[in-house]
Amino acid sequence: MSYLYLACAIVFEICGTTCMKLSEGFTKTLPSIFIFVFYGISFISFTIALKKIDVSVAYAIWAGLGVALISLIGYFGFNEPMPAARVLSLALIAIGVIGLHLSSIN
Repeated sequence: MSYLYLACAIVFEICGTTCMKLSEGFTKTLPSIFIFVFYGISFISFTIALKKIDVSVAYAIWAGLGVALISLIGYFGFNEPMPAARVLSLALIAIGVIGLHLSSIN
C-alpha cells in the first residue's frame, strides 16, 4: 500500500510541476491554484508512504521518476528538446534509483 501512496505522490507532483509551466509565472489563475492543490496532495501522499518505505529509497524513486516523466512531458507536451546527453542523463538517474531500491531489499 505504501508504494501506491508513493505512486500517487509522484503523479500529483508531476501534475503540480506541469501546472507551474502552464501558469506562465502565476499569470494564469487556474493552473496557479492547481500548483498548490497538486503539491499539497503529493506531500500528503509522500508522507504516508514514508511510514513503510525508507526515506532515501522513497525520495530517490519520487525524484527520479518525477524528473524522467516531466522530461517526457516537456518533450511531447511543450516541444522541449531531447538531445542524446539528456537521454543518457535520464538513464543514469534510472540506474541510480534502481540501485538504491535494490540496496534496500533485505
